[in-house]
Amino acid sequence: EVQLQASGGGLVQAGGSLRLSCAVSGLTFDDYAIGWYRRAPGKDREAVSCIDSNDSRTYYAESVKGRFTVFSDNAKNMLHLQMTSLKPEDTAVYYCVLARGSWYPDTCMRPPYQYGNWGRGTQVTVSS
Repeated sequence: EVQLQASGGGLVQAGGSLRLSCAVSGLTFDDYAIGWYRRAPGKDREAVSCIDSNDSRTYYAESVKGRFTVFSDNAKNMLHLQMTSLKPEDTAVYYCVLARGSWYPDTCMRPPYQYGNWGRGTQVTVSS
């Protein structure tokens, strides 16, 4: 069973940075997509960024492009999300997600129901 454990959230001032990390365990298949979603207060879940195991590209929501960077450390079974130039509108609970299989060559930015594995979220709060 795949388990995802996110960490690294916290309170930061606007313009600051945070790095989220996701520890992945129980991964027994080679084809998968992994990434981050977030849910802001009163809003639906939003895809933030993802990586597909069969795709060299990384994908981002328009709202975070140029500010967030997703990268994996496969040797340590970790996924990270480096967030810079944070804005108050980035305030949300961030979730690490994983889906079995690959959508390549299509994007891995998908509706949340297409990701079957969700970790417990980590709160990110950006103060103005």
